Amino acid sequence: MKKILVVEDDTYIANAYRVKLTKAGFEVKNAFDGDEAINVLKNFTPDLILLDIVMPTKDGFTTLKEIKANEKWKNIPVILASNLEQKEDKEKGLKLGAYDFFVKTDFTLNTLIEKINNIIQTIPTQNAS
Repeated sequence: MKKILVVEDDTYIANAYRVKLTKAGFEVKNAFDGDEAINVLKNFTPDLILLDIVMPTKDGFTTLKEIKANEKWKNIPVILASNLEQKEDKEKGLKLGAYDFFVKTDFTLNTLIEKINNIIQTIPTQNAS
């Protein structure tokens, strides 16, 4: 079973992702800020991370930098999520090592699951070893 870490501070959205992704056959863990995400990663190695940009405590960019600087996690694909379509955010995220970027309001959960499945199928994951 493929694993996904959803890092989202909005509990309603986080829960919607968890329910939909679980129904799609994924094992899902939630974290509600960057610090919690790093703590979850210490005991859970996902095949993909869905990472919100705007969060309290530690934002998505800072969290992404930490993930990419860690030998154990650096190859996990990260999809950044934002409420705003800002070219600068997308460019910054991709430069920091995000695999993809999406604007939450532009995507249905079904489209997001399609995107996740495509990424997971095309990238060799760490859990395969």
